[in-house]
This record gives sequence, C-alpha cells and structure tokens, in this order.
Amino acid sequence: EVHLVESGGGLVEPGGSLTLSCVASGITFSIYGMTWGHQVAGKDIERVATIDNTGRNKMYRDSVKDRFTVSRDNAKDTMYLKLNSLKSEDTAVYYCQVSKSWGRGTQVTVSS
Repeated sequence: EVHLVESGGGLVEPGGSLTLSCVASGITFSIYGMTWGHQVAGKDIERVATIDNTGRNKMYRDSVKDRFTVSRDNAKDTMYLKLNSLKSEDTAVYYCQVSKSWGRGTQVTVSS
C-alpha cells in the first residue's frame, strides 16, 4: 500500500519561503514520476509541479514558474517543493501524488 506523508507547511509572510517534503513508502520510489498539487478552500486540487523518476524533467503550473522548484532524492524516497516569493494566492493545502495515491497534505498560509 502506498503511503505519502507531506510536511513543511506553515504560516509565512508574503515574499517568504518554505520547503515542503513528501516521504513515500510502499512503492519503488525511483521508478515513478511524482506530482505536487494544491487545493484552495472550496476548489478542486490543481497540479502545481511534476517531476519524472530521474528528477531531470520537471513541469510547473504557469502561476508558480520561476518561484517554485520541485526536486527529489531517490535515495531517501523523498520529493521536495521549494516555494519562494510566496503570495497570498499560494495559500492552500499542498499534496503529493504518485500513481493514483495522494497524501493527506500540509497547509501553507501566506499572510502578513
């Protein structure tokens, strides 16, 4: 059974930074592409960033390009999302996904 645990969320001021982590278990992590998504209250989950199994190929939602960076460490079964220059509209629950499984998410709140 796939198990994904996100962490690293919190309250940050506009312009600030956070690094989110997603630790996976129950899968052979190194063969799967991974996704970060976020969900604003009352809306559906939106894909924010994807990374292939090697970590060499990445894609980003337009609204986060040049501000967010996705990476992974296959030796640690962990994916990361570095969030820079945060805006109030980045406030959401951030989830990681592999195959059809999602974690429980970590809340990011951007507010002064």
